[in-house]
Amino acid sequence: MQPVLNTVAVIGAGLVGSGWALVFARGGARVRVYDADAGLRARAPARIRAMLEEMREAELAQAPEVEAAFARITVTESLAEAVGPADYIQESVLERVPVKQAVCAEIDAVMRPDAIVGSSSSGIPASAFTEGLANRARFLIAHPVNPPHLIPLVELVPAPWTDPAIPPVLRAAMEGWGQAPIEVKGEIEGFILNRLQGALLNEAWALYEAGLASAVDIDRTVSQGLGLRWAFMGPFETIDLNAPGGIADYSARLAPLYHDIALSRRDPQPWSQQAIASAERELRQSLPQDRLGERTDWRNRRLMALVAHLRGQPK
Repeated sequence: MQPVLNTVAVIGAGLVGSGWALVFARGGARVRVYDADAGLRARAPARIRAMLEEMREAELAQAPEVEAAFARITVTESLAEAVGPADYIQESVLERVPVKQAVCAEIDAVMRPDAIVGSSSSGIPASAFTEGLANRARFLIAHPVNPPHLIPLVELVPAPWTDPAIPPVLRAAMEGWGQAPIEVKGEIEGFILNRLQGALLNEAWALYEAGLASAVDIDRTVSQGLGLRWAFMGPFETIDLNAPGGIADYSARLAPLYHDIALSRRDPQPWSQQAIASAERELRQSLPQDRLGERTDWRNRRLMALVAHLRGQPK
């Protein structure tokens, strides 16, 4: 499927913006990248090229595809030069309301009135920074999972004033670019992904602070247990296959247990500074601060290997 939006502007050339540029270019779009930081603009081509080469080495892209995708990407010297001809604009600047307000106002002033603007916000709703814009009906959240060129999920979240025709158009385009979009039907803090992740994190911290397991063992419970299934199916399908009679059977057997667990957490507490400091000490014993970047690179290589494997499996 070819993307329905063929010229894309990426505003913000950090890790997320660079990943987005790669997604769009690999999907066949012409991509124009801009960042207000001249240093990031200068480094963007080399960063994107290195990411493409890593994908080639992981057999997620072939050499001709790498060259073709890289040739579709242009770094511009002004925001207007990037945004002016764009069918779609992906804003990926710092996740702070004043920063997004300022950049989206700049985009609003130079965008085509029929263009669509998605924001790479992981929790701030579009209504917090687009209300006063002339083209506010063309803006919505398009939240990726980092790194977006390896993890395909995109949350599409409209503001109350977003044109309802836009999410289906952008969903089709994202699918054409190789992503896996979902539509969130209304604004809610944290959207879907971070609310699900937050539920697990809050329980993990509560178990850790209670001294019931180490951080390493809680991580192992997910990486060597839950996460193996979750790499290719979600929670509803998981429980549908975990009882002979499917989801209704599972619910009849285990819904009371999960209700009791939920009731045991009726007074959620903030993550305590004491628990955070303790977890920091524990994790730094196995991974020193100066090796975080190295471990991130390892994570990305593992993700590429997993993506390559899953792409080769029957649906």
